[in-house]
Amino acid sequence: MSTHTMRAIRLHGFGGPEVLRHEEAPVPEPGPGEVLVRVHAVGLNPPDWYAREGMPDVPPEVKPTFDLPLIPGTDVSGVVADVAADVNGFAAGDEVVGLLRFPTALQAGAYAEYVTAPASDFALKPASIDHVQAAGLAMSGLTAWQFLIELGHDHPSPFQEAQHRPTALDSETTVLINGAAGGVGHLALQLAKWKGAHVIAVASGAHETFLRELGADEFIDYTKDRPEEAARDVDLVLDTVGGPDTRRFLPTLKHGGALFPVFPGGFDEEEIAKLGVTVSSAQVRSSGAQLTELLRLLAAGTLRVAIDSTFALADAQAAHERAARGHIQGKIVLTVA
Repeated sequence: MSTHTMRAIRLHGFGGPEVLRHEEAPVPEPGPGEVLVRVHAVGLNPPDWYAREGMPDVPPEVKPTFDLPLIPGTDVSGVVADVAADVNGFAAGDEVVGLLRFPTALQAGAYAEYVTAPASDFALKPASIDHVQAAGLAMSGLTAWQFLIELGHDHPSPFQEAQHRPTALDSETTVLINGAAGGVGHLALQLAKWKGAHVIAVASGAHETFLRELGADEFIDYTKDRPEEAARDVDLVLDTVGGPDTRRFLPTLKHGGALFPVFPGGFDEEEIAKLGVTVSSAQVRSSGAQLTELLRLLAAGTLRVAIDSTFALADAQAAHERAARGHIQGKIVLTVA
């Protein structure tokens, strides 16, 4: 298999979308415990453009090493082409979905016609779900699940010493989701509603109808109102934007509440203690088992994956340009013929 070639998107240097090249590459061969998948669709995620840029904002001592040429991408939906001899549970012809090798490999080679990954990263795709929606679910859905429902692993967090613990959600819980229209945000909103929570969605006004259709009980247009002033007595804030500005949500929390920034920022521990709140983050990890649970909800109609736009694999540069313009509603997906 390794002597054959496929079409893939590769980068030979770091930079803007223009460094993404559509070219021939060797077809990978599955190692022990691995599955080879013929890719039908690829979900785009922020780590894709961080890697494409070479992670210029990451300190050298913690920056991961990228071997060039690099095939980006971690989220796939496709059909099993081959399995290693020691793999059980998957066979050629199975339709599967996966977040691949994350975070041990920030880019797993998903922007290609074929990709390999550990069998444990994959879940069987229900026949009622198309490949585009399935590919859009992987990283974003698992991020929302591991922050809000179940962490599901005991790996140390790179962001904090204590293990992240999701807040119990029910009809007595108020959840504010910042960046609610994005990939993680729109799925987190639906998971919170599934658990019965009262959800306040924060996004620009153009997304209000979309988010109310997904179940948002309240909506704050951040272009008109400051959410940190408009909301009070919130049990949980999931800030999918995060970063240095995430601390502005601390005053919205009631005593005993929690702030979960997907991208952690700096915090004053004394301020957190004085307010009597918790700030906690997590690193999303591949999990075929948790992805199976998400796919069941998707197949049942409890979740839906909104698709912002689709691009052919050869047009990955245009897909990254779309991502750079922001204000994404749901997910951007590459389709592989």
